[in-house]
Amino acid sequence: MKVNYQTGVHMVNSVASKPHLHSALTIRLNNNKYHTISFHSTFTRTMLWIILFLSAAMGSSAMAEDKNISELISQLNSKNFSQKTEAVRQLAISDHSQVRPVLEAFLDGKLFYVKKTRQVVIVKKIRGGYEIFAADSGDSLGEVKKSEVRKIGVNNRLRTEIRGHIARLQFNSPDANVRLAAVRQIAGSIDDTAVEQLKVVRENEASRKVIAAIDAALAVHELGMEDPQQKLRAIKQLAGNLDPVVRTALNGLVKNDKTSSDVKEAARLALLKIDDRVKFFHFLETVFFGLSLGSILVLAAIGLAITFGVMGVINMAHGELMMLGAYTTYVIQTSFPQLIEYSLLMAIPAAFLVAALTGIVIERGIIRHLYGRPLETLLATFGVSLILQQAVRTIFSPLNRSVITPQWMSGSLEINSVLSLTYNRLFIVIFSLLVFLMLVAIMRYTRLGLEVRAVSQNRSMAKAMGVRSEWVDAMTFGLGSGIAGVAGVALSQLTNVGPNLGQAYIVDSFMVVVFGGVGNIWGTMISGLSLGVVNKFVEPYAGAVMAKILILIFIILFIQKRPRGLFPQKGRAAEG
Repeated sequence: MKVNYQTGVHMVNSVASKPHLHSALTIRLNNNKYHTISFHSTFTRTMLWIILFLSAAMGSSAMAEDKNISELISQLNSKNFSQKTEAVRQLAISDHSQVRPVLEAFLDGKLFYVKKTRQVVIVKKIRGGYEIFAADSGDSLGEVKKSEVRKIGVNNRLRTEIRGHIARLQFNSPDANVRLAAVRQIAGSIDDTAVEQLKVVRENEASRKVIAAIDAALAVHELGMEDPQQKLRAIKQLAGNLDPVVRTALNGLVKNDKTSSDVKEAARLALLKIDDRVKFFHFLETVFFGLSLGSILVLAAIGLAITFGVMGVINMAHGELMMLGAYTTYVIQTSFPQLIEYSLLMAIPAAFLVAALTGIVIERGIIRHLYGRPLETLLATFGVSLILQQAVRTIFSPLNRSVITPQWMSGSLEINSVLSLTYNRLFIVIFSLLVFLMLVAIMRYTRLGLEVRAVSQNRSMAKAMGVRSEWVDAMTFGLGSGIAGVAGVALSQLTNVGPNLGQAYIVDSFMVVVFGGVGNIWGTMISGLSLGVVNKFVEPYAGAVMAKILILIFIILFIQKRPRGLFPQKGRAAEG
């Protein structure tokens, strides 16, 4: 005896011996393994046959459901859009696992049919054609040429219908963000059926954000009611809500001539409240972008501040040391592609060492012969910058290189529908603060920091006290260069890595150092952040280039009044 149904158990044969002795049943499992069950009583045999009967019934039901799904999917290929819409609705109320993939493929234009068999399939584009999958099961059907299949048509009205159904299917997702996106997706085209569904979802919802979005969607629905009091209650609830759907609905009430005067006035006041909140969050967004730009300026200038302040060296190769840090990040990512998520953490110490060693070589080989001659150090370091640029072009080619952003730095932190903070800029702000605090700790609590402060304030006295000023110069230049390399790691996440990367930041770095006070790292921090914020506030009115020009003019005028910057430092730099 053999039973064929899709329940995972197939009976192969049964053997019954003499009455009241024993019986045996051999079954084949889905993994093609056989198992024999022996039983001795009539009761056991009866129960086993009942179980097999129920399993067969369930299998038949599953086959019937699969057949029904297949029929509905085949109706999507109809030329009648009303029939397509009804098929979509019937699919949406089904619990079949293939419903969502089919609807998403239909929405994305990936639902096709095979010309010969009229079978509906989901396609995946490959070179020379498509790989096709059965729409009703998801099974791969191989590869076909483009001429063998044809796309199933869909219009805008049906797209809207599909989006709504996909959103409803997402209500059961364990991810609160997915449920929130689903609520927002149907908020603009909510109907009575969706209202009832949202009310049911709200009763079991745990996330406050999702509950608030559901309440807003229900209130938007009430704005379309005839009762003015119901509209006024909905407007009061929606006042200050930043969702674009809410603003659109309120604008519709204000512009509608049939709207009563009290409802229209309430909607206008609600829109004013929303506009005030939007302006406030746009202000916060501008501040955030200014702080992120300022953080880059701080990272770029802080190394220059200690070398310029301690040694009096105008290092025009500082930007190229940042470039080396960025290329170090690129090399690590290409050398260890399997460790992309950890590449930045690996690149930070590596970039510091590469740039610091390069800086020490520059100081020992060139700069130590030019102390006291700042113009000659400027020319010499400018020549070093050209050499480093050409070396990078020779090794890596003149083309820009793209550095991959790890997954944990991708995306953004959404505060609301108006304000979102990108993770890469947020991490750079935090990173620059950490680097700054570490540098402050080094300068204040280590022997190197003590000697650096001594040399910067009075080199002759420090040498008389036994401080090895040449060693301090080398270590200071190496420390400043290393921080420039670390800044290059951060820059690699915001722009392409190329030979000219450092040239874009060298002038800005000197502006930050001079404005904050030569040799004062706290002044560098404050001036970098303030210049970044001011730049972002001026840009919308003057443009990016003009904003930089205006800031440069401001710094020139400021230095005329305060030549030593915001926070002047006592010592050799001030005396000169």
